[in-house]
Amino acid sequence: MEHYDVIVIGVGSMGGAAANVLAERGVKVLGLETFWPGHDQGSAHGGTRIVRQAYFESPDYVPLLRRAYEGWHKLERESGREIVNLCGGIYIGDRDNLVFKGSMEAAQLHGIEHEVLDATEVKRRFPTMNPTDDAFALYEPNAGYVRPEETTMANAEVAARKGATIRFGEPVTHWSATPGGGVEVVTSQGQYGADKLIITPGAWAPQLLPELRFPLSIERMVFYWFTPEFSDAVPYELYEDKRHPIYIEETHGNQQIYGFPMTDGREGGFKLGFFRLGTPTTPQTIDRNVYDAEVEQMRRRALELFPYLTGGLVQAKTCLYSVTPDEHFILGPYPDKPQVVLGCGFSGHGFKFVPVIGEVLADLATTGTTEHPISLFDPKRLVLSPG
Repeated sequence: MEHYDVIVIGVGSMGGAAANVLAERGVKVLGLETFWPGHDQGSAHGGTRIVRQAYFESPDYVPLLRRAYEGWHKLERESGREIVNLCGGIYIGDRDNLVFKGSMEAAQLHGIEHEVLDATEVKRRFPTMNPTDDAFALYEPNAGYVRPEETTMANAEVAARKGATIRFGEPVTHWSATPGGGVEVVTSQGQYGADKLIITPGAWAPQLLPELRFPLSIERMVFYWFTPEFSDAVPYELYEDKRHPIYIEETHGNQQIYGFPMTDGREGGFKLGFFRLGTPTTPQTIDRNVYDAEVEQMRRRALELFPYLTGGLVQAKTCLYSVTPDEHFILGPYPDKPQVVLGCGFSGHGFKFVPVIGEVLADLATTGTTEHPISLFDPKRLVLSPG
């Protein structure tokens, strides 16, 4: 049985980042992944993911985001892939809404560059948008998007270049902690041993971590690409990422939406989706079809902010969210198994942290501790007692 310093189960976004960091540190690491590089079966696909630092979810995330930004640029340099585009970001809501209010709190607390715009100024600077007259917006120039498929492929490639062994198409069937403090992992193709184990299972967490009984909600989400109606007043160029920011909006309880500029040409469509308007599912039973009623619900909501988004649907895709009750991550040692480190439950907002999560997982697997602030994500807070 071949032995490694660290095995990583799940070489998607977080696991790939961890393998990359470990290999850079000279650790003998094996990464095991059920699917293919950059696959579309989990949560790391769809062409774009938002990155931002004026973080309305909690100011406590901002130090991690700043470190993550350093990691995004490093990964782009090392891989030679185009991954990061900081086209700016705008967060719109009524004065008391968390999207606006929380973004303002994080920006002020951490000294993040920003502007506050009223509705009139939003419409002037971004004619694609028509927020309500009493809305406010925080504009963050250092926000934008990253490419998820490019990210997962880049981490795997760079990790392998640094000495990691990455095996795609090799699902794990069983893992166990050994009496001596190590681990054993059984796959469809073999058996491996290691001193430490990192598990980054995404939506497969309930299957790979059944003993912990985490109260995770696995949800089917949908994102959509529509075609705007272009005109002389609002031409295609105003939707491109050279002129248009990423955006998040919720005003007077109208259900939060988020989205992107047109990143893939005139024919690629204008991508957006609801945040946390999913339906319970499992990775094995998810319905990959998207229905007319869902498309119309998205279009009606989108038109509240984007009055010219009246053209045809280009495409719609499903995605899996793994959501914790408090919407904070699960990141830390496996309770009672210190040789096992967990990273899951990223609740639909974790992708922007990929590089720093990789560092945290690598730290915990090699030294048992990390300098990054992760107390908010302690797995023990969610462990349910048996019965």
